[in-house]
Amino acid sequence: MDFIEKLKSFDIPTCLRVCAGTDGSVTFLLEIMTRHLTAVVTEYQHVIPADERMAEIFDVKVGSKINDRVVTLISGNVPYVYARSLSPLEKMPEGVRCDMMKADIPIGRILRDHNIETRRDFESIELTNDETLFGAARVLSRSYRIVHHNGVLMWINERFPADSRWCL
Repeated sequence: MDFIEKLKSFDIPTCLRVCAGTDGSVTFLLEIMTRHLTAVVTEYQHVIPADERMAEIFDVKVGSKINDRVVTLISGNVPYVYARSLSPLEKMPEGVRCDMMKADIPIGRILRDHNIETRRDFESIELTNDETLFGAARVLSRSYRIVHHNGVLMWINERFPADSRWCL
């Protein structure tokens, strides 16, 4: 089943379905839906060496420097998204790299501010009952690649608590 058909099959609130199905900025959608600014709280950010999987995703050498960043998106004091991004430093335009290394700036805003044209290629989506997130018993997880000039600029995994906080 393809990404969109799988997403449509999930019994989840419509606002969550919209955020999980967008090929644009989740931060921007959250601000529209909640009518609050969305804060990006960086849980951690490290530069790590690319393993074989990362090297394959980004078409870089094993050991290349990869920015590994985990953030929580919070709107109106409510956490909505837990996201991990991986980005090869050597493939990032200078201004983008600089802003990515400053924590707490949403990726969509960074790309927009630097006029970087991208597309998002969805990889996977799943709804699980075997983990909790922000107090929710069900979690929707999606992974995708941000592509720029036919190369992968970023790999992102976003996790959304699948509960009533999305009944906006």
